[in-house]
Amino acid sequence: MSNSDIFIGEIIGTAVLILLGGGVVAAVVLKRSKAQNAGWLAITFGWGFAVMTAVYMTGTLSGAHLNPAVTVGIAIKDGDWSNVPVYLAGQLLGAMIGATLVWIAYYGQFHAHLTDPEIISAAPHEEGLVSEEAAPKAGPVLGVFSTGPEVRVVWQNLATEIIGTTVLVLAVLTQGLNASGKGLGVIGALITAFVVVGIGLSLGGPTGYAINPARDLGPRIVHALLPLPNKGGSDWGYAWIPIVGPLIGGALAAGIYNLAFA
Repeated sequence: MSNSDIFIGEIIGTAVLILLGGGVVAAVVLKRSKAQNAGWLAITFGWGFAVMTAVYMTGTLSGAHLNPAVTVGIAIKDGDWSNVPVYLAGQLLGAMIGATLVWIAYYGQFHAHLTDPEIISAAPHEEGLVSEEAAPKAGPVLGVFSTGPEVRVVWQNLATEIIGTTVLVLAVLTQGLNASGKGLGVIGALITAFVVVGIGLSLGGPTGYAINPARDLGPRIVHALLPLPNKGGSDWGYAWIPIVGPLIGGALAAGIYNLAFA
């Protein structure tokens, strides 16, 4: 596959991933949404379906990594880093586009939520939103865009992201790759989607399970840039954890794969 195929495929796939994944969070937590208060189960399955849709859509174009941790894991497994910058650039840009589309789709709900006196005066407590108690610099809708801890303990938050991403990338490497070994296959897309649901249900509670640096950083940048009223901060002090943790997890998964399965 060419660099242009990789770049375009990762932009489209990651944009769809964030549109549907961020979209389900917006649907569940924002006021005036028909799905408000649908709960954590809806969020975890919504993200799983987002992964499945995005991978099936772009797998033949770029291999549908859609996640820098997956890209790093495959690069370590194969010893080939030549296309990594193209993958990462496409993923970050796609994540920013997807987050912007969520804002467009839920424009009225964002405005209703952020101008509600209850929301302005009190810390958010709805499922899916970042806890202001644990993250005082997080705005009231930051959780629609990016992740944050329920209890801010740096080593634990980092470890949770490492563990969750290790499970994800190891599942991709052992079960999900296509015949070329460069991306997700048809059955792999379905397996990976259910793995993401499982990680969300089992390990999502502490940090919101970013398990993908682009999924967190791109939308966090968009949150910082968007003209949302009363949006508050983007919690940049926490932002390194959902970047570094998943990258370590991806590398660790590749190391385990090379030691145990290769």
